[in-house]
Amino acid sequence: MGRRISFAESDFIYQKSAAWNKMENKYIEEAEQVLLHTYNRFQIVLDKGEGVYLYDVNGKKYLDFAAGIAVFALGYHNEKYNNALKQQIDKVIHTSNLYYNVPAVDAAKKITKASGMDRVFFTNSGTEAIEGALKLAKKYAYNRDGVADHEIIAMKHSFHGRSIGALSVTGNAHYQIPFQPLISGIQFAEYNNLESVKALVNKKTCAIIMETVQGEGGIYPAKPEFIEGVRKICDENDILLILDEIQCGMGRTGTMFAYEGYKIEPDIVTLAKALGCGIPIGAFAAKERVADAMVPGDHGTTYGGNPLACAAANKVFELFEEEHILEHVNKVSTYLESRLDKLVEKYEFITERRGKGLMQGLVVTKPVSQIINRAIENGLLVISAGTDVLRLVPPLIITEEHIDEMIEILEKSFIL
Repeated sequence: MGRRISFAESDFIYQKSAAWNKMENKYIEEAEQVLLHTYNRFQIVLDKGEGVYLYDVNGKKYLDFAAGIAVFALGYHNEKYNNALKQQIDKVIHTSNLYYNVPAVDAAKKITKASGMDRVFFTNSGTEAIEGALKLAKKYAYNRDGVADHEIIAMKHSFHGRSIGALSVTGNAHYQIPFQPLISGIQFAEYNNLESVKALVNKKTCAIIMETVQGEGGIYPAKPEFIEGVRKICDENDILLILDEIQCGMGRTGTMFAYEGYKIEPDIVTLAKALGCGIPIGAFAAKERVADAMVPGDHGTTYGGNPLACAAANKVFELFEEEHILEHVNKVSTYLESRLDKLVEKYEFITERRGKGLMQGLVVTKPVSQIINRAIENGLLVISAGTDVLRLVPPLIITEEHIDEMIEILEKSFIL
């Protein structure tokens, strides 16, 4: 048996805990006073991270299976990553795109090599990457036809961002209605239904945009016959295929880009999130015949491609190779899938597992928000996708032991 805690010690621990909670509540109250209320945040204030764990200002430890919404692929406090950023800070942080900088050139070379694309434009976020991809597709079609009334086919239940352009191709009326009218000429097909895509194709169609694995819509991987069929439609009609790999790219499904698993390539790909592993950076990349449509003045950014952000991306690519991240994802994801499949068998309220690699979802009939809140109480961070999916997008460095720990905590959290 352990040592008994005296009344004095117990009172001290209680007072310390109360002080911590008071401090946390103070931060939350202040945040609600000064931040625009566009998120219903969980009632915790995170302070630091180590490996696959996060700690709040009270020192409470959380196993992180959210990774900042699939961002922190390499985990927290990676010394090599941190040192690369420190070194760049001591050189130069920003120059603007009026000049060249070495980290941007190196990062672009790594992206083109990994993606099979030829040209890269750096942005500050995934949403901005989508905006650029849409503009590039429209400019390509304008150069070809000499008119500017082209249409784009997007997918229902998709999510591409919340700016006006990205929102226009996001197939969810809930996000769109308050901000209409949006960009015109957008048609929505059923994801994984090739016939619904064919029915919308016409002479004005210039692009088809889709997530290779739908994220916010409920963790739906593209079926091989669907994405291959869409690629064929594009080839036959000189339509550009834009694949949104902002969440599912950068190794999350076991290949650097999810479309590699389907043996096809897009004409334009968007990426962000794990590209910088915490430093804000995004990009869209394209085949040369498409990229050449853009000329000076067509698109721009002040911060995009700055030396600090690109130094982060460079180090991410280097660490993926040095630490054999893709091989690790393929190994550990098999174990994750097997443990999740056992949960589906064990619990009637879990109806299905969906996903690829370390991008997984459990479809539940219990209120998903309540499960998430219980998980947080028990020291586990998970998030939702859609209205009934528990989303698991952990750092790519998790081990089987972390998966076992997650399953144990999650099962405790099913008791509402």
